[in-house]
Amino acid sequence: MDFSLSAEQKQIRDMVAEFADEEIKPRADEIDKNDEFPEDLVDEMAELGLMGMPFPEEYGGAGLDYHSYAIGLEEISRGSGGLGTVVAAHTSLAGNMLYEFGDEDQKQEYLTPLNQGEDIGAFALSEAGAGSDVPAMDTTAEKDGDEYVVNGGKLWISNGSVADTVTLFAKTDPEAGNKGISSFVVRPEEDDGFHVEGTEDKLGDKGCPTAELRFDDMRIPEDRLLGEEGRGFVHALKTLNGGRITIAARSIGIARAALEDALEYSQDREQFDQPISEFQTIQHKLADMDTKVQSAKMLMHRAADRKMRGEDYIKQAAQAKLYASEISREVANEGVQIHGGYGYTKDFPAERYYRDSKLNEIYEGTSEVLRNTIANELLD
Repeated sequence: MDFSLSAEQKQIRDMVAEFADEEIKPRADEIDKNDEFPEDLVDEMAELGLMGMPFPEEYGGAGLDYHSYAIGLEEISRGSGGLGTVVAAHTSLAGNMLYEFGDEDQKQEYLTPLNQGEDIGAFALSEAGAGSDVPAMDTTAEKDGDEYVVNGGKLWISNGSVADTVTLFAKTDPEAGNKGISSFVVRPEEDDGFHVEGTEDKLGDKGCPTAELRFDDMRIPEDRLLGEEGRGFVHALKTLNGGRITIAARSIGIARAALEDALEYSQDREQFDQPISEFQTIQHKLADMDTKVQSAKMLMHRAADRKMRGEDYIKQAAQAKLYASEISREVANEGVQIHGGYGYTKDFPAERYYRDSKLNEIYEGTSEVLRNTIANELLD
């Protein structure tokens, strides 16, 4: 088993790390305070090929393997958790839906501009009454001639208010349970009846707008259907499974940022006439923080490896996301503790890492749902 990075993977890591250090981190506090979508940074990432990392070059992507994609997203998230979500929702969810389930025409028309960063993508699945319980959704898409008429609404949609392309899930057969859900491509600027009701004021994840969407007799042409009717639930599960690897990457990036800042602070901060890094209690905290980060990385890359090999990776992705998300919060919490009173103020980014880390345990599969998934895989 080879744990070393290839030359290309090292190059990707170093390039994105440099961008994060020089362009993202200096803006992170501003993004957090203003909670505005950083369009200029997204444009810069598009120029670097970071908006379509895992997709083939024939569709405008960078053609990177999933290890490289996870490494890139980890570095972006180290700079800003919100920007990490922007890229993950755009790529792992919206982009992957089109790549895996779109036909050739749909890939050329909708996936290519996403990969090139000309368009922003969103994934509209959750509803107020249908979070973990996807089949409870109320949004419907009724066939009318050569169009579908969509009515309903979605909640907690990352990038929802800025997206040019939205992959949408709706019931085409409300009586068929999860087999009655289908998936579609929606173009907000073109499709009358698409409304953004507003965006959430969140604890963290600032800079990534989380929108509430409404659809009032929204008509979309039948060629926007992804795959066959009734396959939307399967599409969602497969897409979220791959997305969990990248939420693990976001978690690791935030945890690394918290560790790096705590390490630096502990060497600068003096108490009792010595840097606090010389106290064994602080050393043990730092040791545990790093051990957790390194362990999460191994779980993430194990899941990515199985995905790349075409092997089943449901359990591995769930474990990577579960563990990485929980240690992200734990590491960020210790970062606050090492900073002491300063860690509870906005003078240092320690408190931002703590706020940003919590989301990892909630979206793209809560920790409770992931434990169910892992247990089911073990019992099967």
